Amino acid sequence: MVSVTQIAKDIVAREGGFVNDPDDPGGATNHGVTIGTMRRLGLDLTNDGKVTVRDVKALTAQDAEQIFLQHYFAAPGIEKLPEPLQASVFDMYVNAGARAVRILQNLLRSMGLEVDVDGVIGPQTILATQQAAGVAPDHLVDAYGIARRNYYYRLGDKRPKLRKFARRRNGGKGGWIVRAEAFMSPRFHFTLAEHHERVAAWH
Repeated sequence: MVSVTQIAKDIVAREGGFVNDPDDPGGATNHGVTIGTMRRLGLDLTNDGKVTVRDVKALTAQDAEQIFLQHYFAAPGIEKLPEPLQASVFDMYVNAGARAVRILQNLLRSMGLEVDVDGVIGPQTILATQQAAGVAPDHLVDAYGIARRNYYYRLGDKRPKLRKFARRRNGGKGGWIVRAEAFMSPRFHFTLAEHHERVAAWH
C-alpha cells in the first residue's frame, strides 16, 4: 500500500512548479496550490500583510504536500473511502476540489446506488462507495478514472480556452488526460487515434 504522504509527493511532482497561465481559472499556481487557496488559508509567506503572486512563488514543495494532506485529503474525508480509490480521488480533489467527489457520486448513481450529488463525503457516499468496491474494487477505480477523463473532455467541449490542457499542440493527449489515465488500467487508456477522434470537433 502506497502511503498517503507518498501520494501527496507524487501529486506535487505531477503538478510541477510555478505557473501563471491566464487561461487557467485557478490563477497563479505553484506545486498545484493556487493563489486562491493560499488566500483562503491566509498563507502570507512574505509577511507583507497580503497574499500575492510573490507568496505563490515562495511556496515550497514541502509546504504544498502539507496543504494537500491537511486540506485536500483529511478535511474532505477521502481517508474514509476504500483504500484503492483514495489516490485517484485525492489527486482529482487537488485538481478540481469538491467536483472530484461529485464525479464519484454521479458514478455511483450510474451504478444504481442511492447517493446525493453534493460534493460531500458523508455516510451515504461512504456506504455506497464501500458497496461498489466490495463487488469489484478494480472496476470502481477504473470507472472513476474514466469518469475523470470524460469530465476533462467535456470541459474542453464547453470551454475552448481550456482545450490546451486536454490536447497538446501536436494533437496528442494533454496533461489532464494523461493525469486521469495514470489512475486506470492501461487497457482502458485511449489510443492516440481514439483521442484524436474524441477531440476532432475542436478547432
